[in-house]
Amino acid sequence: MSDSPSYQPPRVWRPVTPNGGAFAAINRPEAGARREAELPVGEHGLQLYSLATPNGVKVTVMLEELLAAGHEDAEYDAWPIRIGDGDQFGSGFVAINPNSKIPALMDHSTTPPTPVFESGAILLYLAEKFGALLPTEHRARTDCLSWLFWQMGAGPYIGGGFGHFFAYAPEKIEYAIDRFTMEAKRQLDLLDKELAKRPFIAGDDYTIADIAIWPWYGQLVRDETYEGAAEFLDVQSYEHLRAWADKIAERPAVERGRLVNRLTGPEDGQLAERHSAADIDSKLSPTS
Repeated sequence: MSDSPSYQPPRVWRPVTPNGGAFAAINRPEAGARREAELPVGEHGLQLYSLATPNGVKVTVMLEELLAAGHEDAEYDAWPIRIGDGDQFGSGFVAINPNSKIPALMDHSTTPPTPVFESGAILLYLAEKFGALLPTEHRARTDCLSWLFWQMGAGPYIGGGFGHFFAYAPEKIEYAIDRFTMEAKRQLDLLDKELAKRPFIAGDDYTIADIAIWPWYGQLVRDETYEGAAEFLDVQSYEHLRAWADKIAERPAVERGRLVNRLTGPEDGQLAERHSAADIDSKLSPTS
């Protein structure tokens, strides 16, 4: 990709090899499994195959919130999918998620087992399965789902758009960075204005809308995503969004969920697999 005025797209696109960038080794224009690879299965009904990216964190936070609320059947096994190595293209994973993106969930407590993919769909599935973190009153439920689907549509502008060109692209392209920064700041301003009106995204209560939005936007304004992005985006100007982000970060289930399937960062903050609460307990300080 180039911002040179001399570049003209060909009549029929063909992939460039190598295509550059952080994910050049796995990027291909075809879907489907690339190799046979069975997925491990633990002892719990819920089996999660994921990574501690923002989309993965949504689901582990959701599961930890359910456990914190006393839903014992929300116990789960979490297995890492190393997307840099192409684990998402193994046949077992593709059988759950033909789109080859994390997270993917298999619910073995149903007959037959139920596969669920797309992080928003998983949040909604779990909320309905356990009757939690999703309002039942019509208007409140509608508001919650509107913001849940807003995040699913808006998030790619932050990750695949702003984040990619700001942090991962093999060259800095001014037009692309400006284009996606404009949209990123518009979204941050939207959330800031909405959170000036109420304590949580969809109303007075913490819901799956907050759980979906926080890993992308909360971590961004807390300077926990792309190096230098918080300063570049002037996140200090979004007072209400930052206050909400800090409030969510203080929730014990959020602290716990963020550790699961984490393969990077300080060693004491990594937890590749999770099979019981004790796995997370061992990573938390006694005062946490």
